[in-house]
Amino acid sequence: MPNALRTSPAGPGRVGMIGLGNMGAPMARRLVEAGHDLTVFDIDPAARDRLAARGTAVADSPEDLGNRTDTVLACLPHPEAAERAALGSKGLVLGRRFSTYVDLSTIGPANLERIARALEQAGVATIDCPISGGVVGAREGTLALMAAGEPARVERLRLLLGVLGTVFDVGTRPGQGQVMKLVNNLLSITAWTITAEGLAMGAKAGLDPAVMLDVLNAGSGRNIATLDRYGRYVLPRTFDSGFSMAGTYKDIGLCMAAAQEAGVPAPVGLAVMRQWESALEQGWGDRAHAHIASLYEERAGVELMPSRPPA
Repeated sequence: MPNALRTSPAGPGRVGMIGLGNMGAPMARRLVEAGHDLTVFDIDPAARDRLAARGTAVADSPEDLGNRTDTVLACLPHPEAAERAALGSKGLVLGRRFSTYVDLSTIGPANLERIARALEQAGVATIDCPISGGVVGAREGTLALMAAGEPARVERLRLLLGVLGTVFDVGTRPGQGQVMKLVNNLLSITAWTITAEGLAMGAKAGLDPAVMLDVLNAGSGRNIATLDRYGRYVLPRTFDSGFSMAGTYKDIGLCMAAAQEAGVPAPVGLAVMRQWESALEQGWGDRAHAHIASLYEERAGVELMPSRPPA
């Protein structure tokens, strides 16, 4: 039988943050600027030092973070990192003070549920709260936060999480937030991919990519990639979209695993996953994920060079 859940403060209490990468670091800065008493940890000393330079307290390990805070937010890059931070030899599970674990990562429902069960045995409640909105959203506080967990506990954290963006109540048990995030990612990654395919086809026929985006955005083909991403990252040839191709492949893979576990056919998702897999096979894993357009350019023998900026 699990231990009784630890008593939580009326609000978030003292807040911990583990994971100070591209998303975690700007979120941590927003929390500090909003006046929260924040303690942080990351395996990268340089990431810790950058927050310490702002006067933020730094823990020695995840266990230390769990001993010093009441609510811990985690933003980690993959399931293995999340499990190690939560349940490893110096993991959060050994912390004696914290009562609520908020996982902002994208690690899939099965992985999240396993961590939540182990933390519950230690008396810690889990809020499954993956995020969407990219580095810009993390920096500007415009993320979508997909919260699943005990409603009263989510409510106590609403003002804290609201510093990061808009909180959506998507479920009452850990795992449901992950499913929502994977559905979001399936649609987003598919948009990135099919837009690359369509623009390469049009460019091969001599169409101007900027004009194509204008037409698509005025018609029924518009999507998040045509409305924002390609005009921002691909046509200017910067490709600095802030997320890696390997990370994108990880996300679509988690989605396909969850679909298989649920018994839901996902033939389109599998076809999309194969395109990102082929990019990794070419050694492109560390490239920004906007380079999915480069993959199609290379295949088609074209370049998405507009004659003018898109409208």
